Amino acid sequence: MSNDREREAFDPRGSRRSRWLTAAESIAILLLVLAAVEVADHFLPTDLDGFGVEPRTLRGLRGIVLAPLLHAGLGHLLANAVPFLMLGFLILLRGWREFALVTMVSAIFSGGLAWLLGTNGTVHIGASGLVFGYFGFLIARGLFERSLSAAVVALVVGLCYGGLLWGLLPSQAGVSWEMHTGGLVGGALCGNWLARSRRNNNALE
Repeated sequence: MSNDREREAFDPRGSRRSRWLTAAESIAILLLVLAAVEVADHFLPTDLDGFGVEPRTLRGLRGIVLAPLLHAGLGHLLANAVPFLMLGFLILLRGWREFALVTMVSAIFSGGLAWLLGTNGTVHIGASGLVFGYFGFLIARGLFERSLSAAVVALVVGLCYGGLLWGLLPSQAGVSWEMHTGGLVGGALCGNWLARSRRNNNALE
């Protein structure tokens, strides 16, 4: 009986299933939080979208933290939902530490660039900056980590979501190319740094 328990405890397949389930549950909960905020925005007398990034204003700085939680309606949220789920899930497979780091860095770069370069009088909101950050992170990790698994993930992500790069064009009305570009750069830098750190740690072992 004890041998069976030991085999179960060290079963890599069981560990892998647990990791996948945890990642799926975590990213689903985060998406539900975004949906709850959008529902609250619909019913509350205060327009929460006003808490987004307002370029070059003091109060607009709060949007660097709050903008990823806000969306201009259900359609805007749904447009971000699938890539947020899929790309976020792939990052969460490596653990909460990497996910939290790339989320924070992507949000700062995304909101920061929108605050610096955005048009006066506009408000920038949405989780698309995070989506671009996750995309940039996974691509950069595949390029710099030099592991087969990371390279395969980067290839699949590039094939499935490479069309996101159209969102970097400044000619699209109503699209915050500033948030997209900032998120992509932040995520890529984060992926590069973590990939190189992992390679250095492996070299020392």
